[in-house]
Amino acid sequence: MKNKNSLILAFSILVLLASCQTSRDSVVVFHTQYGDMKAILYEETPKHKENFIKLVESGKYDSTIFHRVIENFMVQGGDVNQKEDIEDEDKVNYNIDAEIVPDFWHVKGALAAARQGDQVNPEKKSSGSQFYIVHGQTFEESDLTQMAEGRVFQEKQLKLRECLAMKKYANLRNEVIEMQKAQDMEGLQNFMETTADSLVEKEFGEIEAYTFSDAQIKDYETVGGAPHLDGEYTVFGKVVEGLAVIDSIASVRTAGADKPVKDIFMTAEIEKMSKKKITEQYGYEYPEEEK
Repeated sequence: MKNKNSLILAFSILVLLASCQTSRDSVVVFHTQYGDMKAILYEETPKHKENFIKLVESGKYDSTIFHRVIENFMVQGGDVNQKEDIEDEDKVNYNIDAEIVPDFWHVKGALAAARQGDQVNPEKKSSGSQFYIVHGQTFEESDLTQMAEGRVFQEKQLKLRECLAMKKYANLRNEVIEMQKAQDMEGLQNFMETTADSLVEKEFGEIEAYTFSDAQIKDYETVGGAPHLDGEYTVFGKVVEGLAVIDSIASVRTAGADKPVKDIFMTAEIEKMSKKKITEQYGYEYPEEEK
């Protein structure tokens, strides 16, 4: 009986230890000359989270720089391949499948993955290492409404180009080209009003209207951000401490390609914190199965 009780006690301790381990999470700490930033990583973007933790723990981000800085927009860094004396085997030459979650938008402090443009990357796959942190600016609700309408118009334009590139619409494409050459604005306007929308709808279905949620509008009106990026890039985390550091980095003097005149180096490390504390302190609610 004594041995049985000892086994039960030992098993209970192991279960307790396992529970303690799974209830903790990784918080990323960025060290810069302007101070530190802490960022949480979202469970809902598991591929990005796992990859980011792997890069931080391996030290690949250490001695990288913020190589692209645009005030009121974002600060971009993490280009591992541009580190001095990097060996080929240490380079990051892969992409990550997009994990675009509607619940995460580009509010100030959002941590997101950089990527190549849609023309060469229609699946919106993320860079294996490069990331950006949103600096942004505030917007009025009317600005957001106009932006949402513009996104729908842009989507229709892209689909229209695809339609006109189809072999079966070659004659129509030639008509449009001739109107453009002749600068026939009235003819082009008539085409857009009478033909374009129906053509796009026939081939691709109705283009859904884009809207910003009440929560998005509130954030963009009060905290600020970069709403035009929503739905286009994977947001996989958020800076929860050190927002003033983003302000400092964003305000530096830059030269060609928006590169800071003086290099802004970073190092990164992982800090373990209980999920309960992350929820209480930073307001991030883990998915139900993760609690």
